[in-house]
Amino acid sequence: QTMAMALAAKKLFEENLCYSDGTPVKVVIADTTIGRVPESAACAEKFRKEGVAITLTVAPCWCYGSETMDMDPMTIKGVWGFNGTERPGAVYLASVLATHAQKGLPAFGIYGHEVQDRDDVTNIPEDVKEKLLRFGRAAVAAASMRGKSYLQIGSVCMGIGGSIMDQAFMEEYLGLRVESVDEVEILRRMEEGIYNKEEYEKALAWTREHCKEGRDDNPDFVKFNREQKDKQWEFTIKMYCIIKDLIKGNPNLPEQFKEEMVGHNAICAGFQGQRQWTDHWPNCDYPEAILNSSFDFEGKKEPIVLATENDVLNGLGMLFCKLLTNRAQIFADVRTF
Repeated sequence: QTMAMALAAKKLFEENLCYSDGTPVKVVIADTTIGRVPESAACAEKFRKEGVAITLTVAPCWCYGSETMDMDPMTIKGVWGFNGTERPGAVYLASVLATHAQKGLPAFGIYGHEVQDRDDVTNIPEDVKEKLLRFGRAAVAAASMRGKSYLQIGSVCMGIGGSIMDQAFMEEYLGLRVESVDEVEILRRMEEGIYNKEEYEKALAWTREHCKEGRDDNPDFVKFNREQKDKQWEFTIKMYCIIKDLIKGNPNLPEQFKEEMVGHNAICAGFQGQRQWTDHWPNCDYPEAILNSSFDFEGKKEPIVLATENDVLNGLGMLFCKLLTNRAQIFADVRTF
């Protein structure tokens, strides 16, 4: 019965959850059911070798809580206690959750509203499915952030509190590193040719074909001519290529730029822009729009969260929503944060 519950949960997760790049989540099951410490230790060792970040304990019956629970402080934990007749899965759930709290190890409790027949362990009720999937989605989102970076390009923008970087919060609460580069790095890469020329030309041709200019309502004395506008398009498309390289890295850069090929291991980023940059250079709206989209000149892609004005709090809200929904995010410009 216990292994049947584990297999049912595995099937539910693999059919409904995916990583942010669209691939299905990988689920690993212990080689045996766990009744005491030796089996628990064997399971922990297997999970360590497999790189497991999230654990779900399933139980249709009583077992020895403090001997069988996941004691790794770094894993994200859930416990599903089967609500069945004649079987105290609920007792184990309540007991082991209390033990988690006693030991300072947070865990999510999952339990069905309706009582099921004791042999009905492979049939997951709809309310339990929803709880399992909510736990799974949130846990995968949290695990996906751990060890990645938030890349701030520039710093605080126009006195916006949301763009004041709190590194302790990022590191301790979210498990994210903070990487910082000055906006001048974009100009350096343009001037020294530290971008892939073929990708840039392809992006430029795609943009000219698909991104239509709107009307220009500027008065004549400040209106750009056609040549100036073309140069701004070229500049902002180079910005797109370079910011993408900063976030993800790019092995196709000119071969002498080994360090720049690596990128910053970022899961999201922000660009300061205003005012010093935008008083002199084209703004970052085009790179922000295309990076946050589910497509670019190469076709379908994973959306990459890039916060306007380096508003890190909006950027994190967008990242949470992206990871929880697997959808591209509408920009959140909420200054009350």
